[in-house]
This record gives sequence, structure tokens and C-alpha cells, in this order.
Amino acid sequence: QVQLVESGGGLVQPGGSLRLSCVASGSIFSIDYMGWYRHQAPGMQRDLVASITSGGEVKYGDSVKGRFTISRDSAKNIVYLQMDSLKPEDTAVYYCKTDGLRLTPTGPRFQWWGQGTQVTVSS
Repeated sequence: QVQLVESGGGLVQPGGSLRLSCVASGSIFSIDYMGWYRHQAPGMQRDLVASITSGGEVKYGDSVKGRFTISRDSAKNIVYLQMDSLKPEDTAVYYCKTDGLRLTPTGPRFQWWGQGTQVTVSS
């Protein structure tokens, strides 16, 4: 069984920083894609914050470019999100997502979501 566990969320003042971590545990062979999404309010969709592939290709949502940095430790199946210069509008539940997750070298690819971690930016 695969689990994604996020950590690092919390309350921070505007201009502050937080570092989120997501650990994918279980009998995982490889993960193609790891990303962070956020859900800011009921009725809104989850938006891409940042993503990184196994090849190192990164993407950022427009609103976080230049402030957030994604990285991953592929050997440990961990993805990080360094969030700097936080703004009140960054307040959201942040979710970790993996895609192209394989349990065996030739097995099917799966998609998994974590349970989310709350980030609140407020003075």
C-alpha cells in the first residue's frame, strides 16, 4: 500500500517562509511526477503550485514563480516545497500528488494524492 504524507504546514506571517515535505512510502519502484497543488476555498479547483519530474523538469504556477521552489529526493521518494515571501493569498490546503507511480518495473502506473496540509498566512 502506498501512502503520501505531507508535513510542514502551519501559520506564518506575511513575508515569512515555510517548507513543506511529502514522503511517498510503500513498495515503490519509481515515480515519474511529483507535485504540489492547493485548494484555496470551497468550490474552487485544486491549482498547480509546482511540479517536478524524474528528469528534473519543473513547472510553477504563475502566482508563485520566483517565490516558491520545488525539489525532490528521488532515492527517498520525497518532494519538498520551499515557500518564501508568503502572502495572505497563499493561504490554502496544500496537497501532494504523484503520477506515474510504479510498484514494479513493468507494472501499471498509478496516481496518488496526499491528505493535505493547511498553510495559513496571516498577521
